Formats: sequence, structure tokens, C-alpha cells
Amino acid sequence: MGHGGGGALSAELVQHLFAPAFGGEVLAQLGDSAAVSLGGVRLAFSTDSYVVRPLFFPGGSIGDLAVNGTVNDLAMAGAQAAYLSCGFILEEGVEMSVVARVAEALGAAARAAGVEVATGDTKVVEAGHGDGVYINTAGIGLIPDGVDLRPQRVVPGDVVIVSGEIGLHGVAILSVREGLEFGVDIESDCAALGGLVRTMLAVTPDLHVLRDPTRGGLAAALNEIAAASGTGVVIQEGRVPVPAAVQNACAILGLDPLYVANEGKLVAFVPREHADAVLDAMRAHPLGRHAAVIGEAVAAHPGLVVARTGLGGTRVVDLPIGEQLPRIC
Repeated sequence: MGHGGGGALSAELVQHLFAPAFGGEVLAQLGDSAAVSLGGVRLAFSTDSYVVRPLFFPGGSIGDLAVNGTVNDLAMAGAQAAYLSCGFILEEGVEMSVVARVAEALGAAARAAGVEVATGDTKVVEAGHGDGVYINTAGIGLIPDGVDLRPQRVVPGDVVIVSGEIGLHGVAILSVREGLEFGVDIESDCAALGGLVRTMLAVTPDLHVLRDPTRGGLAAALNEIAAASGTGVVIQEGRVPVPAAVQNACAILGLDPLYVANEGKLVAFVPREHADAVLDAMRAHPLGRHAAVIGEAVAAHPGLVVARTGLGGTRVVDLPIGEQLPRIC
């Protein structure tokens, strides 16, 4: 299960098994989506599979995730999603009413994100060989001229901005899966981020990199960027927006909010001269109203993420080995 968790084991699987087997310069980018040129235009192309359990959770469903997750991967390349494919893998015996609820949620999420489901596929597997419904979506979108979002563009001095409160999706899934009560209702942050990204690019197309911190949480996203850019990253732990409900739940369960999955947040590395204007624009958008500057890229300790604690000390924020909570997307 750790190999699917978005941490060190996932990276090992991709880098040492899949990448050598497939080859290719485009795949070597290893971003949230691939940036390709076709017919004189630049496209972002991405695919993702969704195996979340349970199928319905506070704040969303596997149908919402299947749209928003792929739309967000395209948005991290600066692209506005245009078309999606959708593959349903259904387990024998799943009720048609359940499939209908998932399909309706997926369609509503696509319309809200301004993307069209253009093609698809359905397969059925024997009872006991699935978990109700699995979904795969792939998407394409145009990358605007002048936009070049990739970790290799990060330089020391870049400001690190997170778009809002972290940890909500992972804790929401955990609460319903394990039947835990934390005294307050916690809903997933599942959302399509294309509009927020367009708002940021309207300030300046010279953003350096965007990443949505899903599996492995904020810690995994920062480590991936640090490793790919060859810079260090320093964050101020007290500046990371963690809602009280998530903080309390993580304290009870022995989890670190930095490693808990999100489905409606992004982290941006922005040139310092544009950081204030980008932050103001983000806070004016509904999905960025809790945006915060949490740190910076540095020349010291390349490839390493360090958090400065409220007590004045520092700690290394490692890439997670596996996943604190499997099957969250």
C-alpha cells in the first residue's frame, strides 16, 4: 500500500521501474501533468485513477474527486481543462442507484469546472475483485503563452505560498471510514482550482511552479519541488494554516498535518517581487481566502525541507515513506 501513497516508495516505483520501462523525455518531467507541443500549441495532459473508500464522504464523493483531481493536475501546469475522458470500473453487485449518484456527482463537478466529459469506457469485474466503483479520468487543456510552470525554475529567494487550510480532506475521510468523532463536522476541501490559478496568472505569468498537495500532503509536495529544483526550502511552521479541528484530530491520532492529504489546495513558488500581489489576488478568490506565505526557497541544504518551530528550533520535514491513510483519493 505504501507504493501508492505518494511518498518515497511511490517515487521509487516510478523512477526505478516505470520510467526506465517507458522512457521518453516528456515522462521524465514527472510533473502533475505533462506539458507537450502538438500542432503548434502547448497542451497539458494528465491522467489519474480514483479508488477512495468510502465512495461518499463529507464534502464530496469519488465522482467529485475524479473531475477535480484531474482538472487540478492540469491547472498546476497553468492549463484550463477542456476535455476529460472517464473510465468506470464497476464491481459485480454494486447497486445501480450508487453508480447513478456517482455519475451525477461527476457530471455536476465537470459542469462546475467548465470541462466536458468527451469520451469514456465501462468495465465490470467479478464480485470480490473491486470495491464498488473505481474511476479513471484523463484530461487535456491549453497552456497559455508565456506560462512555464516547473520545479526547475525555482530559485533561492522564491516565496512559498499555500492557498488555504490544509489537512481537511484526509481527516474527513478518516472520520467517516473509522467512525471517529472529533466534536465538530469536518468536510473535505475537494474543489477545482482552475479559476484560482487563472486569477494568479492574471497578476503575472511568471509563477515558477504550482503543485497540489494531495497524497503525502504539503510535506510531499515541498520535498518533490526541492529535489527537482536543487534548492532548499524553509517553512515557518506557525504560518502554515491548519484548522483547529484538523490540528486536534491529528494530535489525537498521532498524525502530522503536513502529511495529511488535500484535494482543493495548492502550493506556489513565486518570485519575491510578485509575491505580495499574487497573495492579495489569491485572498480575493473564494478558494484562496486563507492563503498564506509559509516560507521561501534557499540556497542552503539543497533538496531538503526544513521547518522552523514556534520554540525557535528546526526540524527536517522528510518525504513520507508511504501514506498515513491509504485510499484517500
